[in-house]
Amino acid sequence: MSQKQPKPTLGGQKIRTRKRDEKKTFEPTAFRDEIVQGLNEQGNDLEAISRYLDKQGSRLDYRRYAETLLDIMIAGGMLAPGGSLIEDADKTKACRVDVCVFTTPDDVAAMRTQAEVFNKLIRRYKYLEKSFEDEMKKVLIFLKGFSDDERARLATFTAVLLANQQVTANILPSLFHENLVKEGIGLDFATAVFKTWLSEKDVNHLISCLRRANIEQRLPELFPANKRSQEHLESHFRAAGLGPVADFQKGQQNVAYKKELQKKLADMISNEDDVKELANGIPAIVVYVKDYMKKNELAEHEVVVQVWFSVMKSVEWNKKEDLVAEQAIRLLKAYAPLLAAFTTQGRSELDLLVKIQNYCYDNIQFMKVFPKILVLFYKADVLSEDAILKWHKDGHSTKGRSVFLEQTKELVEWLQSAEEESEEEDED
Repeated sequence: MSQKQPKPTLGGQKIRTRKRDEKKTFEPTAFRDEIVQGLNEQGNDLEAISRYLDKQGSRLDYRRYAETLLDIMIAGGMLAPGGSLIEDADKTKACRVDVCVFTTPDDVAAMRTQAEVFNKLIRRYKYLEKSFEDEMKKVLIFLKGFSDDERARLATFTAVLLANQQVTANILPSLFHENLVKEGIGLDFATAVFKTWLSEKDVNHLISCLRRANIEQRLPELFPANKRSQEHLESHFRAAGLGPVADFQKGQQNVAYKKELQKKLADMISNEDDVKELANGIPAIVVYVKDYMKKNELAEHEVVVQVWFSVMKSVEWNKKEDLVAEQAIRLLKAYAPLLAAFTTQGRSELDLLVKIQNYCYDNIQFMKVFPKILVLFYKADVLSEDAILKWHKDGHSTKGRSVFLEQTKELVEWLQSAEEESEEEDED
């Protein structure tokens, strides 16, 4: 006798959300009203405000209303596009908080305490970390809509955040927005941020943060197009007491000039006419480099290094050690007059010597060529006796030091004896 099979039923367990885990649903304005009322009830007690925000996160939907929450904590209320606060139609309803970044005294200690409120909240609700960075990008774009006092307070707050790595320098490209640059607001804000930042950390911290955000070379973009000269940049930052930033910017510009010079040198070296052609008895390439050096305020010791690398990059070197020596001496003999034109100072000679040493160490087939290069350059007046002796005594690099000092021992002894003989002749 067959047994009747039971009919299939829709099974499953009904999952109930615990009352304390339910998020209260709002639209943004209602969320604002709830938060504003709650924050204002805490008065000026930042510890009480932190405890309130921590507790309400389990009841209010911070994930959904992150922008509204952060608007309130920074500006005091909900921000409309452009930076103005959204007012409520009901004038009797409180829609602003008494304590926010814009109402905090503009000093570093006060802003550091205010920043700690954000820090505690984000540590508790980790998902707000990205929202906070997005919020900072937005409020920086809205700078024009804020008062001078609000911008000043926001600059101090931003600097404290950056110095303590609560946000990254990825927020700063907002300052390059066309309208902010045009009216000088972006530059003034960045200047204020940098001043406070340097009071908290050193310039290396500032630069490394800018570098990680790939904006260390974009500082000129803070200036209007007609004022992006090196002169304007330096004078502005120095007048603002930001000498380290001005020095860094000058260094960045020097790097750009050196790259441009190296490219031009490569083109001129490949065109042998530029090397041989004379202008007032001087090869055209020397005339060009000297003019470029003067125009862009490059030091001779910086230029001679660029000339060295350009010459060494102009050929494809033989891989065999016994053949590369002959190839190198032939090339360097041809370009010795060019190098000699930019070793008129002791530092230039010593810098060139160290670069030659490092080059020969980094390119192993040149290890045995080093002393031959020194002899060639000594005879061609690229390197002086004093420079070689100074290098051998204490001016050398650590790269391959023992090998190169041993290789040049005989040359140095000969130079020293020649110097002694010369001194004896002078005495007679």
